[in-house]
Amino acid sequence: MSDGQNDISIEALRSGDKHEFARMVDTYSGPLYRLALKMLGNEPDAQDVLQNTFLKAFQHIREFEGRSKLSTWLYRIASNEALMMVRKRRPETNFTDTVQEQDEDQILDPVQFTDWCCLPEEEFLTSESRAALDRAVQRLPETLRIVFILRDIEGLSIQETSQALNLSESAVKTRLLRARLRLREELSSYFGERLDHLKK
Repeated sequence: MSDGQNDISIEALRSGDKHEFARMVDTYSGPLYRLALKMLGNEPDAQDVLQNTFLKAFQHIREFEGRSKLSTWLYRIASNEALMMVRKRRPETNFTDTVQEQDEDQILDPVQFTDWCCLPEEEFLTSESRAALDRAVQRLPETLRIVFILRDIEGLSIQETSQALNLSESAVKTRLLRARLRLREELSSYFGERLDHLKK
């Protein structure tokens, strides 16, 4: 997403300018809602995350020091809200030990890979293929899913993703690699079938 921070006055937000706050909501609602929807998988929860994100942004805007982009700060709030909702659904979920930084050199290779090089590009752009990717993303553990969404879907840099999730850049890279490997394995059977179909 384009940051939009160049167009939005942080000083106006801090002073309580309702017009500027409305512009911030208009600018960031789409990307933040998309993040929440891909994390949680249903629209009512995603709407709740979106509303809570802007409510907390309004309450804490004076604490925003501008060390990161406004968009990164909002992504941090939205990510926390989404993960809190996951915790409410499954209180036993522990986000701190799912992926340890020290196993960066111990990432397991997926057992199944399909070579997708021969698939036409349009095969990756069909609604069916996008739906298959969405389902695969939903099956990722939350700690991997949030990193993949921020980095590969929303286009944040490694540094911005680390700031949004309060993780080291090393941890972001580790989780991103794990997410990509899992997705590639998950989608291998789907695209393998597509490739077999095209060869017939």
